[in-house]
Amino acid sequence: MKKIVLITLFALVAAGLYAQKAERKAVRAGNNAYNEQRFGAAEAEYAKAIKENAKSKEASFNLANTYYKQQRWDDALTEYDHYLKLESKDKDKMSAAWSNVGNTYLKKKANEKGQGQQAQQMGQQMAQQGQGQPGGGQQADNLQMSMEAYKNALRLNPKDDETRYNLAVVQKMLKDRENEGGGGGQDKNKDDKKDDKKEDPKDDKQNQNQDKQDQKDKQDQQNQMSQDNIQQILQAIEQDEKGTQQRVKERKAQEQKRKNEDNRRQNKDW
Repeated sequence: MKKIVLITLFALVAAGLYAQKAERKAVRAGNNAYNEQRFGAAEAEYAKAIKENAKSKEASFNLANTYYKQQRWDDALTEYDHYLKLESKDKDKMSAAWSNVGNTYLKKKANEKGQGQQAQQMGQQMAQQGQGQPGGGQQADNLQMSMEAYKNALRLNPKDDETRYNLAVVQKMLKDRENEGGGGGQDKNKDDKKDDKKEDPKDDKQNQNQDKQDQKDKQDQQNQMSQDNIQQILQAIEQDEKGTQQRVKERKAQEQKRKNEDNRRQNKDW
């Protein structure tokens, strides 16, 4: 009986070690493919690693990044959500994930053709982070969700200046958009137009058309400013990613140079 138990335990340990080895191999292959910008191949390897270990944090985070690189925003958000459920201890890594969530929502915003009316996948988790539903319980758009994600990132890592800058720009865009809605004075304008209409309906109609055109021009200008701000952030993000890729290439080149020198020394010793 004891032999059977020992054999069973040995088999379980061996199976676990094999799965762990397969997971690490797949993650390394995925990382290599990602650094070479073969994002489809990287996705396949990370998915293979998750199949071996559904709780693989590294594979989950990197898989979300490959979705982001392939402009599959919703898939990226779903996977970042999965990662944040796995990672609950390392604040820096959690902050990086939330920052990437903010970038993803900003990408979605930049690709919108009109004002956002899209279902949000991470509202519940943001509420768990103490945020509540953005927008006072109303359906939030991608710009608001980006802001909330950046806030979560900074709560976990207040020293992240890049995310702080992104948050400041997004908050300015939201404030500008709120100002577009106007406020006090609208009813007064309506009353004034009623009085004018009694005097000269034709002129009133012309004035209304002009007011509509002025409002449209102002809104177009505000929208263009918002799009320009988004593009500035996204360009900064892309530049940072290019810098990271360049550093990876340089590090690989240095490692290869070192290996070549070691090989030459070994050959000389022989």
